[in-house]
Amino acid sequence: MLSQLMVLFGFFALVLVLVYWVNRAVSLFDELVADGHSGGIFLEFTALSLPAVVAIVLPMAAFGAAVYVTNRMSNDSEINVVQAAGLSPWRMARPVLVFGTIIGVMMAILTHVLVPASIAQLRLRESEISESLSARLLHEGTFLHPVRGVTVYIRDITPEGELQDLFLSDRRNEGRAVTYTARTAYILRGDDQTRLAMVEGMAQTLNLETQRLSTTNFDELTYDITELIAAQGPPTRRARQVPTWELLTDTQAVAEEVDDSVGEVLEEAHMRFQQPLLCIVAALIGYATLMTASYSRFGVTRQVVGAIFLLVLVKLVESVIADPVRANAALWPAIYLPSVLGLAMTGLLLHRASRPFRPARRSASTEAAA
Repeated sequence: MLSQLMVLFGFFALVLVLVYWVNRAVSLFDELVADGHSGGIFLEFTALSLPAVVAIVLPMAAFGAAVYVTNRMSNDSEINVVQAAGLSPWRMARPVLVFGTIIGVMMAILTHVLVPASIAQLRLRESEISESLSARLLHEGTFLHPVRGVTVYIRDITPEGELQDLFLSDRRNEGRAVTYTARTAYILRGDDQTRLAMVEGMAQTLNLETQRLSTTNFDELTYDITELIAAQGPPTRRARQVPTWELLTDTQAVAEEVDDSVGEVLEEAHMRFQQPLLCIVAALIGYATLMTASYSRFGVTRQVVGAIFLLVLVKLVESVIADPVRANAALWPAIYLPSVLGLAMTGLLLHRASRPFRPARRSASTEAAA
């Protein structure tokens, strides 16, 4: 049974990961490739987003595998044979528990190691790309604001790198606003400076105090854009990329660093333990619900729907307790309430499935004779 669960889990996980990953890849394609970045950057970003996607689908894949295998064994009368041999639903739940534990270990590795590391690297690469010249300045047909007080617009960029119909507004100097327009422009890179060479244009200077406008036509003019593309340092951390041990032992300092409440930091830390438990709960709920099914011409549709409802209920409880924990850090043990609830429901379902048959009523004649 365990081998069947693992095989079906691999299938469901692969399908779900592909669905979520393709959806993520489409949005990344619009953001990166459509903005002129290379395919290598697109592949790097999609790969870095993979651990978070896998963490989302693991509980669903475990649940689907448990439901499918239990249903197949029931249809093939394997469960009846095993029960006839004396094994109770509690005993048959052991392979499902082992299966859920294996998936839980996988989830723990993801939540504690791979997801924080991938998010940290992803934010670093996003920062590097956003600070690059092409991302901050070279966009066609878009008004960009690379720094406060500066607006840049480029109608078209030729394959040779020529910027056509440039508009640049510089309002950083107090009391004066300068607007440059040029028919064409070029990027000139030096050792420590980057300049914008504008050709056939006009500079308009507006004195904000006197509202006097002066214009200057030029054939060639250079404008220093080094400050517009200067690096702004590494990005600040977020709670999702902070190691679990640091979240638990230095909670107050982490909360101040990431600008979150202590409750939000503790929620992030304990959710990394709760999610592996949810994998175990999802597998057990799928198995236990189908074990309560009796013979029916309509199959186990009702039990499958019931199992889905119970799993949704567990997730609903998980979402409901989030806000109270964020508001009051002392309520962090409530984060584990969904798993406790799921295990309790599993116990009730297995108890119902393992009840001995009720003794048949004695016939009226037997009672009369007695």
